[in-house]
Amino acid sequence: MAKINDVQVIEKNTGEKIQWEQDGYRLSFDDDALSVKVTKYQGDEARTLDVCMDRGGDLMLGTQPGGRYVAQIEIPAATYTETPIEPGEGADESGDTNRQTVERTKNPLDMAEVKLILWSIE
Repeated sequence: MAKINDVQVIEKNTGEKIQWEQDGYRLSFDDDALSVKVTKYQGDEARTLDVCMDRGGDLMLGTQPGGRYVAQIEIPAATYTETPIEPGEGADESGDTNRQTVERTKNPLDMAEVKLILWSIE
């Protein structure tokens, strides 16, 4: 199995930050109060997840009135490897005998391209 790189960490402002840890593709916050499997949220477009704390001190994905940011997770768009597939014997459904198809395989997420932006929790 390939080594999984560490996420990039950016401290947005000064002050105490939320406790977090990385375990493979999973980022956990505040002693597992919230855990995010980053690969679950990776798609064909880049995506940013907001990690916020509500008025009661509970962590959640997304924003809420009265809540505050503790972190953002920036996930890059998925990349693919395309492998040409040789055309079969005879014509395809369109009657084209020279058409070449391509098999697209999603590449593993490189966690070194994921950014974890931390905000002060004070």
